[in-house]
Parts: sequence; C-alpha cells; structure tokens
Amino acid sequence: MEIQAVLFDLDGTLADTAPDLGGALNRLLAKKGLPPQSMAAIRPVASHGAAGLIMLGAGIGKDHADYAAWRAEYLAEYGQCFDRDTVLFEGVAEVLAGLAARGIRWGIITNKPAAFTDRLVPHLAFDPPPEVVVSGDTCGEAKPSVKPMLYACAQLGIAPQYCLYVGDAERDMQAGRAAGMRTVLAGWGYIADSDDTDSWPADDYAAVPLALLGLADRINGR
Repeated sequence: MEIQAVLFDLDGTLADTAPDLGGALNRLLAKKGLPPQSMAAIRPVASHGAAGLIMLGAGIGKDHADYAAWRAEYLAEYGQCFDRDTVLFEGVAEVLAGLAARGIRWGIITNKPAAFTDRLVPHLAFDPPPEVVVSGDTCGEAKPSVKPMLYACAQLGIAPQYCLYVGDAERDMQAGRAAGMRTVLAGWGYIADSDDTDSWPADDYAAVPLALLGLADRINGR
C-alpha cells in the first residue's frame, strides 16, 4: 500500500522537548521545597506530559486532590520556557526535506495542548511546514483515541491506510493501529528501559529519523 503521508508525534519524535519540560518541573519542585529530578529520570517520562512529570517529581497522580492545582502550576512554568532549549532531533530536517522530494505529505498529531503546540511549531521552523497539526485538545480526545488520527486524515484528504504514523509511546502505536495506519516506533525517542516495546502494536521500527526515508521507499517500491 503506497504511503502518501507521514504523520508524527511531536515530543520525543520530532523535537527534543525534554530539557524544557524538565526545566519547568524542576523550577516548580524548587518552589515546593522538593528535590530536582535528573534529566536521565525525566527523559523516559517526558512523552507522558504534565501527568507523567508531576508523578515523577511529586508522586501525585490524576486522582489526587491536589493534581489539578499542580498541573495548572506546572503548565504556567512550562509556558515560560517551552521554546528555550527545545530543538529538532538530528536528522528530522533532512527527513522532512526527503519526504517533500518524494511527494509525500506530512503532519503532526500530538497530545500537547494547542496553547503550546500553536506557539512551538512555528518556533521550530519546519521546512516544509506541516500540512496539518492536531493537538491533544483539538478533537476533545487525545491519543490513544483514534479521533485525532482520523481528523488529521480528513484534513489531508488521505485515507488512514495510506499513512505512516511515527511515535515513541505505546499510545502512539495504539492510536495509529486502531485508525488503520501503518505504525513506526521512533527508537530515538523517550522510551524507558522498563517499556515492553515488543508488546506495542508497531508495524516497523526506526532507530534514527533518517531510517524513515528508506522505509517509505521500501513500502512504495522505490
């Protein structure tokens, strides 16, 4: 089945956002009198957003009475630094240029709130820019729901079976597979040693971003 579009997760797949996500967490922890977390501890949970980071730093889950207040304070901290140290992963710019040269379109499906996505994506200066950007609150449901996946396909006018979805989290593989896309696990992303990636519904694995071009070529018979 020919691939006409490649859709990507954002945090841990296209962009290394962990330094800014972690920086916001550690500033909040300092205000609360709690010890900072190392980047080694932050990276594996960075794809899980505010919920994962708050659990890491404070041991507070979504069912905790104080979670909403912690989340609001964390997002306020992140809003001050979301673009300070975030950069594209090595090879991503070349992948996007390579996709364009092959006539393959691309877009973003992230669980990041639009309040941050809408500011971060222009800062990253993608070339060519994404043709569709779906945030965690665009459809009322975030991954692993299929709604963001199907919404992106509708915006592009491309059926899911003609799309690759690339991400670094189990929910990425679940959402892509459930939508009927071919899924690719981004091996360079925020994957913990304890993650049982063999059980995730990934059709393919890419160790580095540039491997995606070879994969697309193989699928399309080039």
